[in-house]
Amino acid sequence: MNSIAATQSRVGLLHKFQTHREIIFSIIGGLFLLFAFIADRNEATFVTLVLYLLSYGIAGYSKAKEGLLDLVQNRSLNVEILMIIAALGAASIGYFHEGAILIFIFSLSGALETYSLQKSERDLSKLIQLAPEEAHRYNEDGSLMTIPVDELRIGDRILIKNGERVPADGIVRNGTSAIDESAITGESLPVDKAAGDEVFNGTMNGNGSIIVEVKKDNQDSLFQKMIRLVQEAKSSRPPSQQLIEKIEGPYVMTVLIVVALMLTIPPFIFGTDFEQTFYRAMVLLVVASPCAVVASIMPALLSGISASAKRGVLVKGGIHLEQFAKAKAVAFDKTGTITKGKPVVTDFIVTEGHQEEDILDHLVTVEKQSSHPLAQAIVNYGETRSISGQQTITHTQDVTGHGVKAVINQHEWYIGNLGLMKKMGETDIIPEKIDAKRKVLQNEGKTVMYVGYNGDIVGLIAVKDQIRPEAKALIAELNKKGVKTIMITGDNEQTAQTISKEAGLSEWVSECLPEQKVSEVEKLTKKYDVVAMVGDGVNDAPAIAKAHIGIAMGSGTDVAIETADLVLTNNQLKNIASTFKLSRKLNRIIKQNLIFSVAVILILIVTNFMQQLTLPLGVIGHEGSTILVILNGLRLLKN
Repeated sequence: MNSIAATQSRVGLLHKFQTHREIIFSIIGGLFLLFAFIADRNEATFVTLVLYLLSYGIAGYSKAKEGLLDLVQNRSLNVEILMIIAALGAASIGYFHEGAILIFIFSLSGALETYSLQKSERDLSKLIQLAPEEAHRYNEDGSLMTIPVDELRIGDRILIKNGERVPADGIVRNGTSAIDESAITGESLPVDKAAGDEVFNGTMNGNGSIIVEVKKDNQDSLFQKMIRLVQEAKSSRPPSQQLIEKIEGPYVMTVLIVVALMLTIPPFIFGTDFEQTFYRAMVLLVVASPCAVVASIMPALLSGISASAKRGVLVKGGIHLEQFAKAKAVAFDKTGTITKGKPVVTDFIVTEGHQEEDILDHLVTVEKQSSHPLAQAIVNYGETRSISGQQTITHTQDVTGHGVKAVINQHEWYIGNLGLMKKMGETDIIPEKIDAKRKVLQNEGKTVMYVGYNGDIVGLIAVKDQIRPEAKALIAELNKKGVKTIMITGDNEQTAQTISKEAGLSEWVSECLPEQKVSEVEKLTKKYDVVAMVGDGVNDAPAIAKAHIGIAMGSGTDVAIETADLVLTNNQLKNIASTFKLSRKLNRIIKQNLIFSVAVILILIVTNFMQQLTLPLGVIGHEGSTILVILNGLRLLKN
């Protein structure tokens, strides 16, 4: 056992060394630089030279390897090449001390940048470590078997003991417990779960054992989708970073050409001292290197993505976080986004000669086939009146954006809007009582559905969804920032207008089918340039994809989550406002970094040509600016 523990300890130490190798080499190189400086003061020439060489080799190893590999494999010049040439050039004319300082500070700034990237990636990658690998599944004979989570299938029943992580998305069938859902939602307080409640893969079970029926395959669980989003975010590059990487090679080539001209024209044409000219050329190599420019974006960007993840907002790539602040309009779906998505039946009336219980029984029978929120509202309403829908359906047909048609006992039933009634050949004449009630209900912001039976409209049923308080707060904040807020919904004009005014929206578009939502987003794009779209349903996915920044609720459909650029894992709309604020801060920091780094380079270059800049000061000024822009970017981690 001791040998196993010792082996594990050695493996752990090796892993830590590999992770922090750059900073370790940089510090060791700095120590050799210090010893070389002391030896030089004591006139120990040979020892000083050896110590300087060790400082060069150890501190500069990582960056030299990185630069040479990039040069050989990608045939592209980079800032590391400039630093290698400058350090070797300084050493060639006896400036070992200055060259060693250059290598040390350059390696230190590089190690700091690597640390910032690793820190951001660690914050995001903690999700992957939380994914359970095994589950306790009940066999048909009631016995338990521990199997890999990938072998779980929809319908399996699993036992989750206290203190274990939930291995699959599912529904509690037996037992009670409190589940820590912070890995999914970011909320620290446990959530009580009982029979009928949903549980999610990756969350932590509390002090009770529960039996859960699996509702999704492992790869389709919300947790696994989050992990895929994290991996996408880590590998993406925003346009600004791509531009810098694209011009890095030509820029380095330009600097090398200028240095070559400095080494030839002044000594051979104007007769200037070659050693002094060579020294100035080495200083130029140092100060003209775009290290700070290159480090201006990615540390800040990954810090922003990491800060968003901590809040419960997963960003698929840096481009989306960078672009979000440029959005001049945010479009919202209504149901499940602005409203709670759990409407309730408020009114149910039928025409004379028909029984409410009979029509409601047929309605519940039809709507039991659907998982749509409006259908569930009708089913729930039936339950309150002890009507469970006992009719026999022979045929159903969903009419997207309009409603549903069903055949029961050879009679045709329709439930939907007026468009459905006309589409299915129902009468254009709406009973006066029904029409009058419809106007009143729509003025109250309720969604009204007609009930058709064998060519006649025989009733209507009205439902209303409650506006989410956090939606009103978000809309008010976006309006305050000058961002237009628009609701795009399939509801009729009157309902859309009522809901929009109650929520405080700038504009609204009513009676939109899924394909029309896409065209509405296109219109908004032409009007406002950059548009974000927030939704949660299958019918929102095309519009989410069309918008510059698509945002999906974590509780939304799989296709909406897959399509979106940002996912609100905790369903908290307030995080849209905080992410918008974070995006603005990110863009501000990137601008600060770029302006500062370019200004420092220009000042150092001019000072060098004026013969006023020494190599040590050039190193400190240039590498100091690199460290400052990295630290400035890391400020976003505290948001």
